[in-house]
Amino acid sequence: MESYTIGQAARLLGVSVDTARRWADAERFPTRREGARRMVDGPDLAAFCVEAARDGAEGEEVPYTSTRNAFPGIVTAVKLGTVDAQVDIQAGPHRIVSLLTREAVEELGLEVGARATARVKSTSVFIDRG
Repeated sequence: MESYTIGQAARLLGVSVDTARRWADAERFPTRREGARRMVDGPDLAAFCVEAARDGAEGEEVPYTSTRNAFPGIVTAVKLGTVDAQVDIQAGPHRIVSLLTREAVEELGLEVGARATARVKSTSVFIDRG
């Protein structure tokens, strides 16, 4: 079974080490000591990730979509071509790059600093403004 340090867990969760420690101290996920290090077992961290994602979505308007892999983040770059465009989104520790039409970028009002969600299904990335 794979185990993670609090620092590794924080990176996977996309939060600071202090936040991960506070969550562990509040017993939101179990930890154990391995020498001087606090460790989180992989299955416990995975269960917490699912729960945190579900809790984080409460009260938010959820779009009707068949794409289940959603990465909310912030637009960090927009490169417009004559017909096409490239949009970069930083979603926690993940950089996601999408190629789409210039028209779609303009209709969504995508610009650096805008909140957006990259939705991934198969090998395509769809972006929702939001």
